[in-house]
Amino acid sequence: MTVKVVLVGCGNMGHAMLAGWLKSGQLIPSETFVAEPNTELRARAEKLGVTTGASAADLPAGTPELVVLAVKPQVIRDVTAGYKHLGNGQTSFVSVAAGTPIATFEEVLGDKTPIIRVMPNTPAAIGKGMMVVYANAHVRPETKKFVDELLAASGAVATVDDEKLMDAVTAVSGSGPAYIFHFIEALTAAAEHAGLPTETAKLLAMQTVYGAASLAAESGEEPGLLRQQVTSPNGTTAAALNVLMGDDRLKTLLTEAVEAARLRSIELGK
Repeated sequence: MTVKVVLVGCGNMGHAMLAGWLKSGQLIPSETFVAEPNTELRARAEKLGVTTGASAADLPAGTPELVVLAVKPQVIRDVTAGYKHLGNGQTSFVSVAAGTPIATFEEVLGDKTPIIRVMPNTPAAIGKGMMVVYANAHVRPETKKFVDELLAASGAVATVDDEKLMDAVTAVSGSGPAYIFHFIEALTAAAEHAGLPTETAKLLAMQTVYGAASLAAESGEEPGLLRQQVTSPNGTTAAALNVLMGDDRLKTLLTEAVEAARLRSIELGK
């Protein structure tokens, strides 16, 4: 059977995506080839039943439908060059390298190469990620649909039609998990300051964030309405929200944080 998908790089993100593809049934092992220079990471991939090799030189004969590049941005150009022989053809390339514009891949592979840029985030490792996609004009609709289905095994998928928006995506969902982790840290510290034991404080903070996010995702209600539903007039929640929402304090702080990340993403992409 001809290899359908080549995964280049099988570190934590690559392995998580691969496991999701196979578990969901979107791919079967015989359709998949993993190129990974690290012996231990190759062995881990082989446990999933796929064929592996150290580099592009080990690719099996034939033309794959997709080459998924899951390597660090610092080496993306050099690694991509190994697949130049598949450029300007029927193979579409999918990159999950943060901050690397499609123009970089077109320069290496050829300007008629179908290229899809994806911005995932770390919860993709447990199937709870947010994947945002931008495709150039050479990507066929059926290929885009196939890629969306693959990515859906790792979480939710959204599309933007302007590549410049990927900097905002990076600032919101790409970097966003770190904001939430820090919020959990801060809420834990506040709980300890209020007198709760450390382990109890951690549990309350983490489960509250998890439960609230799950409720927002599954209820179908707007977050603002959910907030109102748990806020009694002059009650304890209202007292806390007066601090967080007074003069738009939290909204202003998050807006400044996202903008700082967006501007840094633009700088890194130059």
